[in-house]
Amino acid sequence: MPPRSAAAICSEVWWRSDAIGRAALDSDAYRGALQVITRDELLEQAGGEQLSDRELAEHAAALDMAVSELGG
Repeated sequence: MPPRSAAAICSEVWWRSDAIGRAALDSDAYRGALQVITRDELLEQAGGEQLSDRELAEHAAALDMAVSELGG
């Protein structure tokens, strides 16, 4: 997880994933980025902030699969 910024967002730009702050979405570097999930959404799905390495890996794999399937 990125630092404890409530506005942290996982985004996908040019086949690269980044955890960024909400304000960065408006920057030139992230213009057109696909917003994958916000920190708040991830915490809601995960059921809390204290996740084991296994739980983090499972959520990361699910997000990776969701992004991979966008291309068809």
